[in-house]
Amino acid sequence: MPLQTSLPTRFKRPVLLIIGCGDVGMRVARLLKGRWRLLALTSSLQRAPALRDVGVLPLPGNLDEPETLARLAGLADAVLHLAPPPGEGAIDTRTQHLLRALALQGRVRRIVYASTSGVYGDAQGARFDETRALNPNTDRARRRVDAEARVRWYGRAFGARVSVLRIPGIYALDRPGGHPRERLARGTPVLMQADDVYTNHIHADDLARACVAALRRGPPQRVLHASDDTELKMGDYFDLAADLCGLPRPPRITRQQASERLSPIQLSFMSESRRLDNRRLKRELRLKLRYPTVREGLLA
Repeated sequence: MPLQTSLPTRFKRPVLLIIGCGDVGMRVARLLKGRWRLLALTSSLQRAPALRDVGVLPLPGNLDEPETLARLAGLADAVLHLAPPPGEGAIDTRTQHLLRALALQGRVRRIVYASTSGVYGDAQGARFDETRALNPNTDRARRRVDAEARVRWYGRAFGARVSVLRIPGIYALDRPGGHPRERLARGTPVLMQADDVYTNHIHADDLARACVAALRRGPPQRVLHASDDTELKMGDYFDLAADLCGLPRPPRITRQQASERLSPIQLSFMSESRRLDNRRLKRELRLKLRYPTVREGLLA
């Protein structure tokens, strides 16, 4: 009787390719280590040791250089796409290059794409679910809309299940730049209550768990809000963080004063107000948030 040299399919670990394996990608890798074979595209060989430490095989390549991506075809069963779009234009050429490479063999059967809640633009504080029409106000958001359309088209064309996670502000104490204490220490002002906007949040650990849940259970061609249950205006969020950290609350200024004192990127986050309904996340992905509000997350 010949010796069986390969495992039956049911015993083989699925292969996940992580695109943009930064802070959230590393958290996902730690959750999946030993259960999936993990690969990550990286344009920096200096990151290779850190990737290997969490069980990830680094693959040299650059989304801005499509000739470096051909080797990705046929490598993975699933793709977690966490990479941001390029810094200019209305088209996400990086996602375009990635999908062209994956299409060369079409092995991928599952894609989870990390988008942004910025695709909705300003909702004037309304609370809404994923059926709301998109209304991007910036090229940054338009690039995300373009990327969403591309990955969903790929799913229909190649029979891959695609989940799009629309993500608000990500925070965590151990995330670079991801804790409000740094901004509080700088004394950056926030808007007066009358001018303030609703913002949405997700702890980085819960976002990583949402990515894993979407890989496992995400319905095909589905959009989900990867957001917690918090409903706070921006200034109230920073007041809460200041109180929990034992720091002074930030000064309050008018919108007119903000336009004179703050950078365009800071102002852009103060010009959109929305509250995301996250029932799909909890119902369809069966995700129980570890940090359901920022109070629990900031205390952690």
